[in-house]
Amino acid sequence: MELKFSQEDLEFKKEVRQFFENKLPADIKDRCERGLVIPKEMQVRWQKILFDQGWMAPNWPVDEGGTGWSLTQKYIFAQEAAAACAPPPMPFGVNMIGPVLIKYGTEAQQQKHLPNILNSDTWWCQGYSEPGSGSDLASLKTKAVKDGNDYVINGQKIWTSYAQYADMMFCLVRTDPDAKKQEGISFLLIDMNTPGIEVKPIIGLDLNHTLNEVFFTDVRVPIENLVGEENSGWTYAKSLLEHERSFIARVANSKQLLVRLKQIASTQRIGDNLLINNPDFRRKLTAVEIDLMALEYSELRFLAKQMDGGQLGPEPSIMKLEGSQIQQRLKKLLVESLGMYALPFDADARADESDYLAMGPEHAHGILDQHFYGRSATLVGGTSEVQKNVISRLLMKR
Repeated sequence: MELKFSQEDLEFKKEVRQFFENKLPADIKDRCERGLVIPKEMQVRWQKILFDQGWMAPNWPVDEGGTGWSLTQKYIFAQEAAAACAPPPMPFGVNMIGPVLIKYGTEAQQQKHLPNILNSDTWWCQGYSEPGSGSDLASLKTKAVKDGNDYVINGQKIWTSYAQYADMMFCLVRTDPDAKKQEGISFLLIDMNTPGIEVKPIIGLDLNHTLNEVFFTDVRVPIENLVGEENSGWTYAKSLLEHERSFIARVANSKQLLVRLKQIASTQRIGDNLLINNPDFRRKLTAVEIDLMALEYSELRFLAKQMDGGQLGPEPSIMKLEGSQIQQRLKKLLVESLGMYALPFDADARADESDYLAMGPEHAHGILDQHFYGRSATLVGGTSEVQKNVISRLLMKR
């Protein structure tokens, strides 16, 4: 496997780095460095900067607004974005529903939604998980029954990220209760302003409001909002889950966390010594660094496989499984590096409204928020237990 970048790739890397240095707003970079939630206004502002640059949708076809980048250039862009502490675009629009509409949507659906996804004028959320149907998503019970030119929807979704801001939802619903559970599911686009939709907040361990419950009571959705064929929604859902699992591995972001951890450990003291020189801490730091390095080389091997025209099987689940665990280990070590400053915690949402500064040194602010939110890493996108089942099943087929 050749791990050297070409001269063209190195020039591209330089261009991308200069872009982030010149265009990433300081206030957005600051929040991202601290691991704090990026408010919608900041997220949209940054995404419009990417749109103006023509870099909002690297994975889209060029004629739909994509960049035309090679797999290597996409990899370089992700690495530089993480190193610059630039927040990634909100995935639900550009990385999830956008590609599905490009591949399976009608021309009318593409013309209506793709431009607004690309320029961030429409905010999307994902209606997948339900109470009792998270890891076993195919057991979902939210019903959609045809009535004239509409589907009438009743049911509930849960863990719906940023639904409180969303204009649209892409949603899995059961349209054939008598079919096998994977075969009776359809994929609908739902306007979140439709009567009968109620959004209730779920406050996480970090005391921030990013998650929600969404209730549907006799919600009418036009039949033209069906994506692809009725009862074939599981096919489209699987393609999204594969992307989500690769994305959640967050190798580039973990590398940035490792840099921050080393910086903090090089300034924090334990008695007369620096934390970075403490043997027990160095052992844990070295162990996670070695595992992260192995994960990065695995990512490069999978990238090389795709560049050679190969198809990925269990690899996205392998990346998700190991990547999410490494994220949690790094964030736990970041909390450990704070020492006594890890004891007090005031959620960022409340701290923004108060007139006092965060306790402790500057680098302490945001680490506990990040750690608490990171406890979900081994759950979202399929639990670690589910990933192990997926990996074993796919390997058995080889």
